[in-house]
Amino acid sequence: MSRALPKYNKRRVVFIGGAAAVVLSGAVIAGSALAGTPDKSSTTQSARTLSDPGTITCPDVKSQLPAIPASAQAEVDRNLALLDTQIAEANKRLVDTVGQGGPNFVQNAILGPLKDKRVSTIDRIAISIGRQGTKPTGLDALAECTLNAAGTSGSTGATDTATPSATAAATQAAGGTDDTATASSAVGTITCPDVKSQLPAVPASAQAEVDRNLALLDTQIAEANKRLVDTVGQGGPNFVQNAILGPLKDKRVSTIDRIAISIGRQGTKPTGLDSLAACTLTQ
Repeated sequence: MSRALPKYNKRRVVFIGGAAAVVLSGAVIAGSALAGTPDKSSTTQSARTLSDPGTITCPDVKSQLPAIPASAQAEVDRNLALLDTQIAEANKRLVDTVGQGGPNFVQNAILGPLKDKRVSTIDRIAISIGRQGTKPTGLDALAECTLNAAGTSGSTGATDTATPSATAAATQAAGGTDDTATASSAVGTITCPDVKSQLPAVPASAQAEVDRNLALLDTQIAEANKRLVDTVGQGGPNFVQNAILGPLKDKRVSTIDRIAISIGRQGTKPTGLDSLAACTLTQ
């Protein structure tokens, strides 16, 4: 009996030790699980970063305008309001597209198209003032906007927006090497409705300006086709629409509008030409 007691105690000690080991193992597992759980503050910070891509700011146009004739005030005010709307839409798109595209996505898909829209709107403001007074010049310099704050600072640079002659642009788009030509055929071609064939009789006094803008339309298509080749593989499925076809349409709307205004100064301004602005990508 005296010998059985130590054996019983020994078994008891072993049992308790095993239980302790199980408890210890459970603590280690629980600790490991907690270690792999993301810290709530870290998650919150990450969400905050994604929701704060920066802010697009643009030069103030209103403060740079000369005296506005009373007859032009309503139209100028309407276009100034449109400039504000364009900035608001661009900032919303900046938030909605966080993380999309490559390093040039904001420039190509947001800042570039915004500048094109502002050029068109600012041009309409200048034309409105010029109908009853002296048309202000140099306002196009106010079209360029920048991305500030949390986003990467950027603006539409002179290199990207310099407009070559129609011949030079066509040469660049077609390419001077077999490699470029092959790439162009692989990505497709941008085609646009012909504007010239849809115009009414052009007054002689407007012919030079109309011809200049028709040549600009060709330049814009050539530049878009070149950009199509240069940006192969960039962005997501909507990259071509957002960064090339969309901006091209905005440019064409502005140019076609100038053609219509030119004709309208000496005759009846043609209507419905804006329907020719949209272009398509054909393979």
